[in-house]
Amino acid sequence: MSLTPGSSAGYLVNHLARLFAAALQDRIKPLGLSTGVFPIMLHLWQKDGLTQSDLVTLVGIEQATMANTLARMERDGLILRRPDPDDGRSKRIFLTEVGRAKQTGAMAAANAANADIMAALTTGEREQMMQLLRKAIEGKAGQGRQSQVHAE
Repeated sequence: MSLTPGSSAGYLVNHLARLFAAALQDRIKPLGLSTGVFPIMLHLWQKDGLTQSDLVTLVGIEQATMANTLARMERDGLILRRPDPDDGRSKRIFLTEVGRAKQTGAMAAANAANADIMAALTTGEREQMMQLLRKAIEGKAGQGRQSQVHAE
C-alpha cells in the first residue's frame, strides 16, 4: 500500500497539531504569549518551582531550546529563576505575578481553540480521540521516549 497524506497517521496528527497551534497562537498573542511558551506555562501553572531539567522532560524539547525559551520568558517578566536549595548547580523556575495573571485568559483561549478545532466531532468522538492519542503517546513513552501525558 502506498502512503498518502490521508493514510498517514503521522501526517494527519502533524497537520492537526499545526491547526491547533495556529488557533491557539491567534488567541494568546494578545496576551503576550506564544505557542512556544504555552506548554511551559501550563506545567508551571500546575506546579510552580520546577527545574529546567523537569521542564525539558515534561515538554519534550531540547535543553538548548528550553534554555533560550526560559531566558525570553524571564526577560518578558513571566518567570524568575532561583537557586535550588538542594542542588547548587540547578535553578528552580517560578512564575511571577505577571505569569500567574495570564493563566485565566490563556486557559480560556486554549479551551476556545480546542473547541473550534474539535467542533466537527461529537462528544463521544472527542473523548475517544483523546483516549487514543494518550494511548499512542504512552505506548511510545514505554519504549523509552520521554513523554508526559495527563488525562484530565
